[in-house]
Amino acid sequence: MSFFIPSAMAQQAAPASQGNPMITLLMFAGLFAFMWFFIIRPQRKRQKEHQELVGGLKKGDEVVMTSGMLGRVDKVDEDYIVLEVADNMSLKFQKVSVHAVLPKGTIKKI
Repeated sequence: MSFFIPSAMAQQAAPASQGNPMITLLMFAGLFAFMWFFIIRPQRKRQKEHQELVGGLKKGDEVVMTSGMLGRVDKVDEDYIVLEVADNMSLKFQKVSVHAVLPKGTIKKI
């Protein structure tokens, strides 16, 4: 039977590499440090800045919303603000949708 099919030759098992576990631990620590400094930390900084921006809103501020709508803050509630977007037209938005506070007089210039 071995005329058509050659006999299988068993290979020796490859020796298991006994690497230093400290290197693996250092690699995980390096990966965590990379993620902290380049992903998590900047995102937390932006989040904190936005919370300060939203917390400091007051009546009369001119703001731009994430949708691009401009308006003057008419009323500030706990979670909502009322914007005056035109004469006798007020709209209610969530505070978190405020993108930026504009300098006074910006709406008149536009």
